[in-house]
Amino acid sequence: MKLVVLVLSGLFFLFSATTAQTQNDEKIIDAKIIPSAEKLQPGKSTRLAIELTIHEPWHVNSDKPKEDFLIPTLINFDQTETVTFGRINYPKPEIKTFEFSDNPLAVYEGTVYAFTTVTIPPDYPAETVNITGNIAYQACNDQSCLAPDEVAFSAEFPVANLNESVAEINQDIFSLSIEPVKPKSESKLVSVIESKGMLVAFLIIFVSGLALNLTPCVYPLIPITISYFGGQVGGKKGSLVLYGIVYVLGMSITYSLLGVFAALTGSILGAWLQNPLVLAFIALVMVVLSLSMFGMYEIRVPTSLSNFAGQSKKGYFGTLFMGLTVGIIAAPCIGPFVLALFTYVGEKADPLLGFLMFFVLSLGLGVPFVFLAMFSGMINHIPRSGAWMVWVRKIFGFILIAMAFYFIDPLIGNDLWYYTLLAVTFLFGGIYLAWIDPIQTTGKTFPLVRNIVGILFIGIGMFFWVTSVEAHVDNRLKEFQASVGAEGIAASNEIHWQTYSEQSLQTAMEENKPMMIDFYADWCIPCKELDKLTFTDPAVIEMSRDFIMIKADLTKADNPDVKKLKEQYKIKGVPTLVFVDSDNQEIPGTRVFGYINSDEFLEIIERAKSDSNFD
Repeated sequence: MKLVVLVLSGLFFLFSATTAQTQNDEKIIDAKIIPSAEKLQPGKSTRLAIELTIHEPWHVNSDKPKEDFLIPTLINFDQTETVTFGRINYPKPEIKTFEFSDNPLAVYEGTVYAFTTVTIPPDYPAETVNITGNIAYQACNDQSCLAPDEVAFSAEFPVANLNESVAEINQDIFSLSIEPVKPKSESKLVSVIESKGMLVAFLIIFVSGLALNLTPCVYPLIPITISYFGGQVGGKKGSLVLYGIVYVLGMSITYSLLGVFAALTGSILGAWLQNPLVLAFIALVMVVLSLSMFGMYEIRVPTSLSNFAGQSKKGYFGTLFMGLTVGIIAAPCIGPFVLALFTYVGEKADPLLGFLMFFVLSLGLGVPFVFLAMFSGMINHIPRSGAWMVWVRKIFGFILIAMAFYFIDPLIGNDLWYYTLLAVTFLFGGIYLAWIDPIQTTGKTFPLVRNIVGILFIGIGMFFWVTSVEAHVDNRLKEFQASVGAEGIAASNEIHWQTYSEQSLQTAMEENKPMMIDFYADWCIPCKELDKLTFTDPAVIEMSRDFIMIKADLTKADNPDVKKLKEQYKIKGVPTLVFVDSDNQEIPGTRVFGYINSDEFLEIIERAKSDSNFD
């Protein structure tokens, strides 16, 4: 027996030595990095080609071999803090049959090209960029295969000055790419801007601003606008249209400054605008406004500012200041369009372009509020509106308190308490407005109206009360399921989420299933909207069965693990949905920023399923 083991060991040693000598004596593969421009431009992406030359008679497996036991050819760049690389587009493989395999295989032979992008920040300090990495591969000929190996590559490229024009080179090679390689986060908006030109882009941005009025976070601006303009009983010198325009101008300035900030820093404010402190500030603003609606005080522009602006214009100045403030309120969740625009402006690093784009966007967003301001201000002209107006302001006061709860919902973190607070607000508001408020007017209309409004408020309060009870029952059911281990009880009517971990990624790869990673935070309002509205849709739940569904918690922004996750997946804000195939590669064109309804989500998840290597 010992003799057999000795002989086998000797044969294995002889085979290993022969293989090593073959790989050392004969060069299998050469790797070369080819740029698309003479110099790399700070703040912008430059296309790169990776030229692979496989020497005869060898071939290497493709990046996605047809057999599980084969070693894929993978290109690995050495990442640094200042140099980032886009997704690698591998070449299309040849399908060939070999003597050692009964099934056709996907391989690379001869000279092939892969494509990617490299990006350096606007403040890149050095005059050159050194790019290094390696190619991991397994070489085979028609009869046998060598042991897996890798070959290193390195290249140094000059860096242009910030405003220096750079000529394109090697375009004959880059024409071989089926489509231009783009960063993962690139959206349809960027494609339209690049292909249609700025005039069409500005028109699309304006129309998109109009469409943003349909997103949930814009809704609170409606009662705020009505309460502000409806509560202005004097001091107005000018038409309601002009006041509405000044109000929208304030909103526009807020967003335009954010655009300039994005251009100057190359980053976006998605996460900052959804920060718990910002949400708390927004809620506080609403409470302050609501208390003014109850007559506890009157909000006026400080005397120093009034004197600076001129007494005859203090109404306009106050309206402008109000517009500057409310512009922040809609910012936390006005959606993927704004995040895409932030990213585009950040990459262009053009402050003027950033200002203009966001100014046009906010004009589109604000146009409806001009008409809303007109409607709100016209309430003042109702005959004998004194008592009416005081009572109407209290309606807006209760609505603003409810909106404050809406914004701190992520901070409450408990549906039972959230819906209970809303229920109490509307129930008490209905009773107060209909029967406790001492305001009286002559005539029969006012008592009828206040009773109708009171009953309506009580109806809304009862709805939230029932919802709070349902939330309580649902929480208890989940606790019961957890206690008895009945994971399958709710499997048919809800998405089966896994917590992000290396193990969950490994499970997806072992099961050969694509996955969707939902990056969220407890303080994120649109994350709550996704959970309550989109991820509860039966069609979405059914479609999710084909994916490993993972949630990644980014609540604690200062946590090292969270920072690592955000850097690894290039997360700009939450919610962000990332679709990844079974090889742990992001599926192009499927990334989602912000809230998305179930119909739009179904289109994207269908695309992710068809574009992944899912069987």
